[in-house]
Amino acid sequence: MSRIDETRPFMPVRFAVLTVSDTRDPANDKSGDTLAARIEGAGHTLAARDIVRDERDQIAAQLRAWCADPGIDAILTTGGTGLTGRDVTVEAHRDVYEKEIEAFGTVFTIVSMQKIGTSAIQSRACAGVAQGTYLFALPGSPGACKDAWDEILVLQFDFRHRPCNFVEIFPRLDEHLRRK
Repeated sequence: MSRIDETRPFMPVRFAVLTVSDTRDPANDKSGDTLAARIEGAGHTLAARDIVRDERDQIAAQLRAWCADPGIDAILTTGGTGLTGRDVTVEAHRDVYEKEIEAFGTVFTIVSMQKIGTSAIQSRACAGVAQGTYLFALPGSPGACKDAWDEILVLQFDFRHRPCNFVEIFPRLDEHLRRK
């Protein structure tokens, strides 16, 4: 079973938070606020934060820019993971991914089922890796952001988490780019 190994040091991770919305602004971005507070509350760094409209090219461009930034280790987006015509965050993420973390969507659905029952089927939360950076597409509700962070991400981004975690494999995420 998973556990925190207190003999290992905590290693802070540098996160960027991107809210995808046609209607949110800094004054009413509750999901972005939720993620920022949880990131900093866990001892990590909020390295960047922004809001973009539900436009696939704009989302992908921001993801690529942050993936290229050596000061950002992981990106969390909130919004645009549903089923409506304007929900294009998942497609933008997949335009950027080198590898998809397929189990994230499954685990997120399991967590969501415990909170909202079969309505969890309407989320297309996903995750992947690009240029040595982790990317996670979360739904736009503060509750879903809390669930994703509190039940999954806070543990996987803690180097002390056993038996394994995302932090310990950071140095190997882009090893294929260094091979000649």
